[in-house]
Amino acid sequence: MTKKLLFITSVILLSSCFSGLYSQKLKGNKKAVEASIERHKQELIKVSDSVWALAETAFQEKGSSKILADYAEKNGFKVARGVAGIPTAFTATYGSGSPVISILGEYDALPGISQKAQAEKEPLNAGAAGHGCGHNLFGTASLAAAISIKELLEAGKLSGTVKFLGTPAEEKFFGKIWMVRSGLWDDVDVNISWHPAAQTEADVQSTLALVDFKVEFFGQAAHASADPWNGRSASDALELYTTGINYYREHIKPTVRVHYHIQDGGQVVNVVPDYSKIWVRVRDTKRSGMTPVYERIREMAEGAAIMADVDYKISLISGIYEVLVNRSGGEIMQKNLELLGPITYTEDETAFGKKIQEATGKPQVGMDSSILPLRETEEHPGGGSTDVGDVSWNVANINLGVTVAPKDTPWHSWAVVACGGMSIGHKGMLYAAKAMGMTMVDLFENPSLVKKVKDEYRERKGSAVYEPMIPEGPPPIEIEKW
Repeated sequence: MTKKLLFITSVILLSSCFSGLYSQKLKGNKKAVEASIERHKQELIKVSDSVWALAETAFQEKGSSKILADYAEKNGFKVARGVAGIPTAFTATYGSGSPVISILGEYDALPGISQKAQAEKEPLNAGAAGHGCGHNLFGTASLAAAISIKELLEAGKLSGTVKFLGTPAEEKFFGKIWMVRSGLWDDVDVNISWHPAAQTEADVQSTLALVDFKVEFFGQAAHASADPWNGRSASDALELYTTGINYYREHIKPTVRVHYHIQDGGQVVNVVPDYSKIWVRVRDTKRSGMTPVYERIREMAEGAAIMADVDYKISLISGIYEVLVNRSGGEIMQKNLELLGPITYTEDETAFGKKIQEATGKPQVGMDSSILPLRETEEHPGGGSTDVGDVSWNVANINLGVTVAPKDTPWHSWAVVACGGMSIGHKGMLYAAKAMGMTMVDLFENPSLVKKVKDEYRERKGSAVYEPMIPEGPPPIEIEKW
């Protein structure tokens, strides 16, 4: 027997061993969850791959939303489309009475990172979007978990209500804020969420609060050489503004992040620009720390306008809260991860992971199949932001992260897109569905666990009053695209 054949045989035996071990541990309704997801496996992969191929961006996920909503309807859910004034948002509900357990799914992509499902960088469609955050897996896994619970409710093995929420535009605009404002979680006892990752863990870390706003400067056009004294440059104001922001960086706390993107700095070199526009983002680990920085940077826009002798306008795009952690929920999820055991990878999948790492300049260590222990919650975590934070300030929320890409893979990149369209991503998706479905079984079967999770939510929230940070009126569906 060759070394290669021996290795493959060992992997298959090891995989079978792990599968056998956790199948023996799984009993009753949890075993039924696992069986449901395995039974639907090929359909779920097809759904995920279809969303992956469409790769639609914020509020434009018409095809992706339809694929998921249609699949929910096919599986017996009552589907409401176009909720919260968002054409691509929907809910899928089954059952009646308490508890009401919801699970949310995302399906928007990121612009400009289209990629084939291969370890060499090559766009599927040049210049198009790609699922660099794995949201094709996110929405599908969550719906799979909801379907497994629906089947148990239908069979009379559980009682209560399961509710899937299709949530668009997480990468820009943050669609969940409008959905929260519309009361879509008002009747929910506990919400479940997950996110694709490069490691598997019950996630008890928070995220960064964030605010997005747009600054426009309005000046007077003139010939840049013949009579520049007749011009008032909106571009000058923009440059003065960014200079002010960059000097301010020295005087903000290390937890704060400030980003900006110049969207319009003038059109041609021989005209004094009469218009400029910049998109600015401020983050901090707490909304209370973010707000004063946001207010100061807003004031700088007025100063820049005065110096350049132009007018200005500030428009709020949206803002999101940090995630309100729930360790009681994390403990429930952790036990189910340990029941499932780690994901196992084939030799080809390990080789694919190493090629991704090589192509992105990372150590070629392959896939991380470990399950992290439940970590201590950090007071000031690093990382990104998510509108799941807004959900978590309105209902008790349990988070999960599952491996769908090799260790140290750059997120929001072509490398994650590649993994999300092949078996590495598929394995993570199916694993996440099982872990979330099993956690929902615990909540449906044990009212005391629901109470414990809700009690912690109320304690952590305290007297804080949630106020959505979005402009008045409908979401900006057609106003501005990527």
